[in-house]
Amino acid sequence: MANPNPPARIGVVTVSDRASAGVYEDRGGPAIAAFLQKTITSPYELLARVIPDERPLVESTLKELADTQGCCLVVTTGGTGPARRDITPEATLAVCDREMPGFGEQMRAVSLKSVPTAILSRQVAGLRGSCLIINLPGKPSAIEECLLAVFAAVPYCIDLMDGPRIETNPAIVNAFRPKKA
Repeated sequence: MANPNPPARIGVVTVSDRASAGVYEDRGGPAIAAFLQKTITSPYELLARVIPDERPLVESTLKELADTQGCCLVVTTGGTGPARRDITPEATLAVCDREMPGFGEQMRAVSLKSVPTAILSRQVAGLRGSCLIINLPGKPSAIEECLLAVFAAVPYCIDLMDGPRIETNPAIVNAFRPKKA
């Protein structure tokens, strides 16, 4: 008999030329993984990738995690600024069926309280099939700040797409679900 509540599969993608080449240590992906570990209390499996800022590779990685690996959530870090090679938002929107603009709006609003350059961040979120894809900035402190700003809505979004039920530690993030959900 199949497990009625299989572990959620969550992709974490670091988009960085230098981290993917080993020039410096990836700190963004581990920051996302640490946040998820302290926040999610239900079983989940993490699939991590570190790739360069190459749009075709970002697109194919997002497709692979959503379509082939069956991730219900993919969180990216890096490539969301105004630099010429920052292409993560474009790659994300290219593979998504629908945009979820509230995520980017909320993350920027929260970040602007800490740093005026948050206005330069172009992170987006969208849906590909039954997978929610969220872009985050590359700085570890901004990663936690942004995830804290939006993660309360993530489990219910995944519920609405018939994904696995994700439970959270209410001391970190109190997942919001309507009373009948």
